[in-house]
Amino acid sequence: MVAKDLISEVIPSLKTSDTGQTALNWMEIFRISHLPIVNNQDFLGLISDADIYDMNQPEEPIGNHELTLLKPYVDAEQHIFEVIGLASRLKLTVVPVLDNNNHYKGVITTTDLVRFLAGISSMDQPGGIIVLEITERDYSLSQIAQIIESNNVKVLSMYITSPPDSMRLEVTVKVNSNDIVSVIRTFERYNYEVKTWVTTDDSMDRFYSERFDLLMKYLNM
Repeated sequence: MVAKDLISEVIPSLKTSDTGQTALNWMEIFRISHLPIVNNQDFLGLISDADIYDMNQPEEPIGNHELTLLKPYVDAEQHIFEVIGLASRLKLTVVPVLDNNNHYKGVITTTDLVRFLAGISSMDQPGGIIVLEITERDYSLSQIAQIIESNNVKVLSMYITSPPDSMRLEVTVKVNSNDIVSVIRTFERYNYEVKTWVTTDDSMDRFYSERFDLLMKYLNM
């Protein structure tokens, strides 16, 4: 998917003749903190709610003030992952999209980006989540997938994060089943550290409750 596919159909652009108060009203309606200023098809920059508050005269047209505006944008054909990267780096609530002629085409909201990520990562699908903590040298995508699939469970998505200054990885796996007891047990047999899990199934609670009971019986011997 590319940027033009996620352009919002409802977020308006501002003109220099619009007042700061008009911009603030729109920001409140659409729950965003930035709006593009556009002259015909020319993108002049993004104005933020902080910029407007700094004007101290929100009832005046935006064009009456000298503003130092950010001009971040993506091309219409850029991949959505690049859009997400730009929004993250600059902490934007909207990302302007320009065509090959540098004409303004619209904006992508971070809300739509989150919805897109939820879709491609299957986070909006039913199933469990397993988080493993492993060293970099022990990471094997094929083995992790094999362990999961050996329990008749399918991998829906997987992503990896690494804490700063750490040689360990967190591998988060979304699977298509909430019954993940057998998967957890298999990971532990292979000496994987299961850091946490998420499931709506109560079998995991029963599993660890049984382990706790066995431990208590052992300690009471």
